[in-house]
Amino acid sequence: MTTRHGLVAVALAVTAAAVVAARGSSARGRPRRGAGSADPAGPAGKSATATPTPDAGQAQGSDASEQAPRPAPADADPVAPTLGTPADWVELLRLPALFTVPGDALAGAAAAGRAPGARTLLAVGSSLCLYQAGMALNDWADRAEDAVERPHRPLPSGRIAPGAALAAAGALTALGLALAARAGRPALTVAVPLAATVWAYDLGLKRNWAGPPAMAAARSLDLVLGAAASGGRVRDAVPSAAALGAHTLAVTAVSRRETQGGSAAVPLAALAVTSCVAYALAPPAVALRLPADRGGAAPLGPPGLTPAPGGALRAALALGYAATVARPLAHAVLNPSPPLTQRAVGGGIRAMIPLQAALSARAGGPVTALCTAALAPLARRFARKVSVT
Repeated sequence: MTTRHGLVAVALAVTAAAVVAARGSSARGRPRRGAGSADPAGPAGKSATATPTPDAGQAQGSDASEQAPRPAPADADPVAPTLGTPADWVELLRLPALFTVPGDALAGAAAAGRAPGARTLLAVGSSLCLYQAGMALNDWADRAEDAVERPHRPLPSGRIAPGAALAAAGALTALGLALAARAGRPALTVAVPLAATVWAYDLGLKRNWAGPPAMAAARSLDLVLGAAASGGRVRDAVPSAAALGAHTLAVTAVSRRETQGGSAAVPLAALAVTSCVAYALAPPAVALRLPADRGGAAPLGPPGLTPAPGGALRAALALGYAATVARPLAHAVLNPSPPLTQRAVGGGIRAMIPLQAALSARAGGPVTALCTAALAPLARRFARKVSVT
């Protein structure tokens, strides 16, 4: 009971702080009289695994946003806060990338030797809320930079007020912690540092060398959250968390140069890391066994080659992961231009689904693996409308 009361106090404090900041930030982020938001353009890439793409907008207090002001519509209210449309929020929160989130908790439960249950679903809900909080906070923290490099995004274009995004991040964080608390104290124990890592990454760590490790830690903790909520032994989920973290580290490192391009060394290193992950996911290709004749005696000749039990599903999922992540990374190695680098980041994000499914299959959860893999077609379909980078 004490834990829940403490959680309620934390949630209220986070929400109140976000609302207070939102009021001040909304006032600064309102379009000036006689200046409207820029026309939205197609989504562009942004940083990291845990991140997809928004549209654009007018940066609050940014000189870049004032270089080409456009007249606002005659019926526009120049002092009303900009809350945005549902489509704007879909773009801000990068909803297609949410399909890559449930597999974390499901893989964690499988690694801990548990079938998904009600508490696992609560962990999935907590993960989704914290992920969306990170998306909103990411764009709020980058609004000045986006006004120059990605002015089509919802915040710098003025379609969503910065304060609204900050308030959403605070509310989603509080809701994510509340759902984790409902899943039990072990889950809340993991969710608190996970939420802290998300906020620390967006508010500062992503701008220096600590960014990729922080993002990798967040994804690893997300998988551990599923193990803790399911009631299994958390230590059994450590190898799976390490594999997911290694993949996230590699893709996040590539994403740091997705708007400028650059050296081929980073995508080449990411290709090497993800290849090692794929190799670790694959089952032993064959198991050596001497086939016996009808009398029980092993005949002379070369030994027979028998697939390892359950290896077909693991092999298919590992191959699917390798194919999804390797091809765009190879293109970025050959030509590290911004478009191909962004495509490599998008491929790395989508590859998380077959990676999570392969981790579940390796842990002995074929049903969980198939359910996770079923999210991949949905992610591809919605990613055609809203970019995940």
